[in-house]
Amino acid sequence: MFQDISIERLNELRSKNDVTVIDVRSPSEYRDSTIPGSINIPFFTDEERAEIGTLYKQVNMQTAKERGLEIMSAKLPAFVKRFAEIPGNKVVFCWRGGMRSRTTATVLSLMGIHVYRLDGGYRAFRKWTVETLENMEFTPQVYVLHGNTGTGKTEILKRLKEKGYPVIDLEGLAGHRGSIFGEIGLKSNNQKTFDSLLLEEILRYREEPYILIEAESKRIGKVILPEFLIRKKEQGSHIMLEAPKALRVTNILKDYQPEEHAEQSLHAFHQIKSRIHTPVAQEIEESLQTQQFGRAVELLLVYYYDPRYAHTSINYGDEFAKTHPIQFETLDEAVERVEMRIKELVPEVSIGSESKAQTSIG
Repeated sequence: MFQDISIERLNELRSKNDVTVIDVRSPSEYRDSTIPGSINIPFFTDEERAEIGTLYKQVNMQTAKERGLEIMSAKLPAFVKRFAEIPGNKVVFCWRGGMRSRTTATVLSLMGIHVYRLDGGYRAFRKWTVETLENMEFTPQVYVLHGNTGTGKTEILKRLKEKGYPVIDLEGLAGHRGSIFGEIGLKSNNQKTFDSLLLEEILRYREEPYILIEAESKRIGKVILPEFLIRKKEQGSHIMLEAPKALRVTNILKDYQPEEHAEQSLHAFHQIKSRIHTPVAQEIEESLQTQQFGRAVELLLVYYYDPRYAHTSINYGDEFAKTHPIQFETLDEAVERVEMRIKELVPEVSIGSESKAQTSIG
């Protein structure tokens, strides 16, 4: 017979990479939000789930159950086979630990395949995520990378993370670059997905002496940062980056690839067009329409993004204004100089590849 498993026990197994977590909800539910790292073996397709839901509401529960049994019976061998092919510990869950996960675990048990069932399902996991973020006591010092649009902050952080530094890529977790053009070429995450991914990172680094993040506003695309992280960012130490305009234009063109997203780029520009002096806005629009993207980016930096950045930087106060910027000509040079700055800020701390990030998520 199957066993129920608590969130705490699930997290212990996940922290040891000793379990496969399986979401048996429909594909659309899975795409909307799930437990990070889980795979989807749906009990019902979206269409089947909608049909059964309609029967439940318009006829009665018994009719819905009978139709569900009819649907599931036809595909049961293939369903069981997929679980049988997965080695090691397995945990299944549905929305609230109800019919779908219970039936799955029962049938698998009868076939000699042992699985755990998450007590309370995804709803319990979501509740745990929200409460943990709301009550988080995060002790690491936060070092915040600042710089004008196109400076390469995200790429610099990515390279530092590859070297072993404790980096949390907030834009990566949000699936959004944090600007009006930020979703171009990406799939932005909703709040539920962002919270789950962020909590994974927060718990991974909670024993580190410091973390590195990029300066972000409270909102990144569709998501909002938790209050504790906003406070930590405001109280953090600031690392200012300064790059030549030509490099910034190159970075943006490489990152956004506007030639592959010309229509989206033009649509995004129309949302801010009224905030830019009319002759300049007209030239930007013409540049986008004629695929002179380098010129469009240069004008956007000079007449829109740089003035906005200068205005918002005032909010960081006098100490920030006195911060000596790290100047560089290439991203390789930037990474090297940021590493040197970190060593100045935390000389007693082992950094880079020697840093041992915590992997526990419990």
